[in-house]
Amino acid sequence: MSEYKSNSPEKTMELGQKLASMLTGKEVIAYFGGLGMGKTTLTRGIVSGLGGEDVVSSPTFAIVNEYKAKYNVYHFDMYRISGWDDLYSTGFFDYLDNGIIIIEWSENIENALPEDIIKIEISKGNSDTERIFRIEGAEV
Repeated sequence: MSEYKSNSPEKTMELGQKLASMLTGKEVIAYFGGLGMGKTTLTRGIVSGLGGEDVVSSPTFAIVNEYKAKYNVYHFDMYRISGWDDLYSTGFFDYLDNGIIIIEWSENIENALPEDIIKIEISKGNSDTERIFRIEGAEV
C-alpha cells in the first residue's frame, strides 16, 4: 500500500494524472471515503492525465458519466445503491472490461467489486484541506 498526502485540489489532480500514466485501459478504481474527500477531483486528474478534455463532474444524479480520453472512462456514483437490484439497474456489469471504471462510494457495492481493483481510501488529514490517499493495487 502506498500513501500520499494532498493539501490542495491541484495536488489531488496531480496525483490523478500520475495514476493515469500507469493505466492500461481495463482497470476498476474503487474509491472509499466520505463527502468532500476529493473523489471527483482525483477523477478529474485521471481523465486529464489520459488526455480527456471533458468537464468531469460528480455522477450523483446520473449514476454514471462517460468520458472520452485515451481510454473510455466510466465514472460511477454508488451512493444511492443499496442492493443487487439497484446495482444491476445501473448497467455496472456491462461496463466491466470496456474501459476504466472509477467508482465513488464503493463501500456500497464492495461485495460486487472484482478482485483485482485499484483501491483508494481517502481520509481527512491534520487540516481542513489535507487529504490522505492510501492506494492498493497500483504504485504511483
